[in-house]
Amino acid sequence: MLSENDVLLAQRGNEEAFIRLIRNCESSLYRVAKGILKEELDCADAIQETILKSYHSISKLKNPAYFKTWLIRILINECNDMLKKKKKILSLNHIDNLANPQKAENEFDELRAAISKLSEKYRTVVVLFYFEDCSIKDIALVLNIREGTVKSRLNRARALLANDLNKVNEEGRDENGPLKI
Repeated sequence: MLSENDVLLAQRGNEEAFIRLIRNCESSLYRVAKGILKEELDCADAIQETILKSYHSISKLKNPAYFKTWLIRILINECNDMLKKKKKILSLNHIDNLANPQKAENEFDELRAAISKLSEKYRTVVVLFYFEDCSIKDIALVLNIREGTVKSRLNRARALLANDLNKVNEEGRDENGPLKI
């Protein structure tokens, strides 16, 4: 759990407090980076750059309660910068099972494939909402868009995912008719 006291201490230069904050956020940082980037090394680079940038600019954070939102926004910007540099579309096909990395990798292949087909604006809100459990309000803050825009992107993404997954399931019907799920 993030402590606003740790944020205040970190803003005053307390390195141990900053390290505690980053440790509390590291799994979220990884999941967000992995949701945007493909390669493990790219994720590690983006997270490392995010930690460095946040360390140097934490004193500029106005509201300690939004530390995690602020940190994730820095990470998203860093990931997007990396994507622009590479000039290629990345998919989520190689995401490890986010809920339990020990489970079989094939469990969510269809969903990952469908998510990877979404445009960046839809993919980002899906990753933040479903994989990071961010609220609509937090996503709006992180992406610097209105809450209504987040809701409409989520609804559109759900519709696109449902359509894509229904096509996959219809192709997977056996002779008796039930869908493979």
